[in-house]
Amino acid sequence: MRGESPDTAVEADLPVSQRALARREFSGLLALMAGLAAFPRMAEAAVQPKFAAPAPFSWDTLVQQARVLAGRPWTEPTTSPHAAADFDAAGRLTYGQAQALGGNVRLFPTTRGTSPHAVKLHLVENGAARELVDARGLFVGGKQGDPAGFRVMTADQHSDWMAYLGASYFRASGSRDQYGLSARGIAVDTALPKAEEFPAFTEFWIENLGGDHVRIHALLDGPSVTGAYAFDCRKTAAGVTQDVRAALFFRRDIERLGAAPITSMFWYDQSDFAKRGDWRPEIHDSDGLALWSGSGERIWVPLSNPSVNRTNALRADHVKAFGLLQRDQTFDHYQDDGAFYDRRPSLWVEPQGDWGTGTVMLYRMPTDAETQDNIAAFWVSDQPAKAGQSREFSYRLTWTSQDPSAGTAARCVDSWQGRAGRPGDTPTSQEARKFVFDFEGPVLKGLTRDSGVTAATNLPPKALLHAAAYPVAGQEGRWRVTLDVSPSAVPSPEFRLYIKRGEQALSETVIQGIQP
Repeated sequence: MRGESPDTAVEADLPVSQRALARREFSGLLALMAGLAAFPRMAEAAVQPKFAAPAPFSWDTLVQQARVLAGRPWTEPTTSPHAAADFDAAGRLTYGQAQALGGNVRLFPTTRGTSPHAVKLHLVENGAARELVDARGLFVGGKQGDPAGFRVMTADQHSDWMAYLGASYFRASGSRDQYGLSARGIAVDTALPKAEEFPAFTEFWIENLGGDHVRIHALLDGPSVTGAYAFDCRKTAAGVTQDVRAALFFRRDIERLGAAPITSMFWYDQSDFAKRGDWRPEIHDSDGLALWSGSGERIWVPLSNPSVNRTNALRADHVKAFGLLQRDQTFDHYQDDGAFYDRRPSLWVEPQGDWGTGTVMLYRMPTDAETQDNIAAFWVSDQPAKAGQSREFSYRLTWTSQDPSAGTAARCVDSWQGRAGRPGDTPTSQEARKFVFDFEGPVLKGLTRDSGVTAATNLPPKALLHAAAYPVAGQEGRWRVTLDVSPSAVPSPEFRLYIKRGEQALSETVIQGIQP
């Protein structure tokens, strides 16, 4: 997970237009930005960046470079001699007047403790690449620094919409100009009883294709794997799309290889005030995992902040799509006018081609703060990754505030938990819990209590004390399911639920955890 990474990715919790750097340095960031605002605009730095002579570049040459690298022992990266001393020093190099690489790319400097390792950068034009060998003109004031990563700017240079920084982490701002969750190039041994490995993008090739269209190539290197990556990235009013192509080469056996991994944060929502340690009603980057299986079933797993580490393995043969979504986008539900959790994008993964048989894994760790990502999701093939082998993946990433999982089935849009029984009555059981789920979708419009709509679950009769499904008064197309459940009588740590009419399923399937 990102909180464990040796090269932590930048966290941007203010709107992108305010250029927030990191949650964990939130108060320091505000002070830094206030200070920067007091300075007059600086003249363009006189010093110019320097580049090596152009050299031919292509996808095939990058794949060959990754293949050759896999045959050599991994070398641990060294700390940049020009790393900024701390967060504030890095901010002074990053935010202010400086040149943009290729006209639309601004650099993040290496920084002690968070991102100490420099990456190589190249500009690509007409099939030729020029390596950046001196970046001084690209940092504020023309000062010395080494790039640890970069961000892609909008045409007016007032905001950034995509960033790469730390290990193989990257992120995009979606359709509401707000960073949130992150993606990674690959996950190695996540959610296993041993140390997770964090291979890193060590070299980038950046090609500006005009407008908000950038093609990025990257070289991945780590103890167990190397890789060649291509990202074709476009920003539109609907969000950001990235068409990703990856060719991986394994130095050694990998117990768990996670493709298209996503990293997010969930502290609490309206269903769990026991973990609430803040005045805000909800705090999370994502509120659920959505999965579109190869069989056509649509699944929704509400996120939770568990008391111990938990892993869900969801069968996903020939998976069509999956992602971590922020369905709840109502400001009043968060009341946060600084971090703007209501604007955080969802991230949807759509495999290009058949990935074969495998599972989507959801990993959750306990947290008591919003400063650490504690959620991960990725796809794992049934075929093991063995030393000397190679593997390719192609997929599309969509960063958006629209719900990319929406289809003909009704979606679960809210859920709550509380004491079982009728409100106001003395509970018949101190142990029993009430689960409440709200569904919305056009398929539900016009249906009434007399339409034969029922809730279907896999709960055994002795565990299901009461169940009801009914339309929410005054809310067209919105239905509510209430279940009174005896947790001690549930044989597994979770149960399944959907609503149906006769034998016809009307909604996606919700997989709800029963354990805290």
